[in-house]
Parts: sequence; C-alpha cells; structure tokens
Amino acid sequence: MNSGHSEIQVKRDGHVAIIEIDRPPNNHVTVELLRGLADALQEIDGEREIRCSLLLSAGKVFCAGANFSSTTPLGGGSEDGTGQLYREAVRLFSTKKPIVAAVQGAAVGAGLGLALVADFRIAAPEARFVANFVKLGFHPGFGLTCTLPRIVGTQKAALMCLTGRRVKAEEALDWGLVDEVVPRNELCNAALKLAHEIAENAPLALAATRATLRADLAELVKAQTDKEHAEQAILRKTSDFQEGIRAVRERRPGNFTGV
Repeated sequence: MNSGHSEIQVKRDGHVAIIEIDRPPNNHVTVELLRGLADALQEIDGEREIRCSLLLSAGKVFCAGANFSSTTPLGGGSEDGTGQLYREAVRLFSTKKPIVAAVQGAAVGAGLGLALVADFRIAAPEARFVANFVKLGFHPGFGLTCTLPRIVGTQKAALMCLTGRRVKAEEALDWGLVDEVVPRNELCNAALKLAHEIAENAPLALAATRATLRADLAELVKAQTDKEHAEQAILRKTSDFQEGIRAVRERRPGNFTGV
C-alpha cells in the first residue's frame, strides 16, 4: 500500500493496516500531513481485506501539534491554515474502520486531537497528553472540546483544558484516556495485538458497530471545530497570543495581561 505522501508510510499486516507518521523530530501537524493521513484512511476504507488500522509515529514524540516557531505553523499555503486543517480533521473522524493508536511520547495540542481520532490508545510510560492552548493564550481546537469530554468526562476535560497540565500515562489510564500502558519496547507489539484482536472479527459487523458507537461524532466535530476556529480567530489577534507564542519559543511561563 502507498499513502502517496512522503511523511506517511502505510503497510499491511494481515487484516491490519499500519500507518506511520514520519515527520522528525516532533511530527508536527500540517494541513498537508493530515490530508495525506485522511487520504490513506479513506483508501483503507475501500480495501475489503483491511479491517482495522494501527496509527503510530516515528521517534520519541507522538505528535507535538502545530509548529508555532514557523511563520506558517500549519502549512496550507496561508498564514492561518486552521480552517483547512479542521476540514481534514473532520475527514479523519468520518472514516469507517477502527483505529488503534500507539502513543510513545508527547501528544500535545493538535497532537492530542489526533490521538483522539483513534478508538483506542496504547501508551508507553513516557507518553504525555497535553491540551496546552491556554498557555499559548489560545482556544482549544481539533474538536477537543467535544472529543475529550466524551472520553474522560466533562470535569477532567475542563481540568486539562483550563490548566494546560501534562497528564502522564498512568494517570491517563486511570481516566480512560488510554486503554493500556506497556513498556516502550513492547508498545508497537501490544498495539498491533489489539488491532489484530479487532480485525479477527466480521468486517461488516465491525463497521456497523463502530458507526453505532460513534453515532454523529464526525458531525459534532464539524460543528465544534467551526466554533473553535471562530474563537481562535479572535484570540489570534490579541497581545496575549503573541506573548504565548514567545513564551513557548523561550520555554518560560507567559506574562499575560488580558489584552
């Protein structure tokens, strides 16, 4: 199988498609990367022999979100590629077959959003889950304001989003944010084992059951990313956002003023 995208590698292991993001060193999201990932998953939906996908990434970081050290952090050929990015995110949530994610390190911002596209998350002890938008003077995105509460509950989602704290793998396991924590050197095998356990079942029944469980999730993500994008457009113009970007680049707390 060929993803058609240089930063996404796809191979097949029986009834499981293994999709690897390889955008070193931090696997930052871009419009182009998500488009390639959505294209790959859409192609997998059309492959009768594939029943489940395993999503993983190369290196120490699962996905560090947007690269705010760049003048065009999301790509897409414009200064703000957010709208394009969220259209691709909705495509990811619209795919039909189960996905298992192997999270070996930090899943930050949009990287956390990407991890929540999956139905299940297997994590290494080194994994960290971070919704750090408020530390940037920004609003959460990627549909996290609806996907995160669905998984961990409204209160814990609020705790993550309003503090920007890092949630370690064991705590994430307690919260239901991850389904299993295994040693780093066993991560891929453990995630692949779960993917194969899913894939040994009847494919039509899998797709139908997943569709019922997810209900209108893609539509909810579409509606919520529209709201998130509108709030982000407002906050992007503030001094606090500019200070948040500087603070992240300089690895220090932000000196926010509320303007």
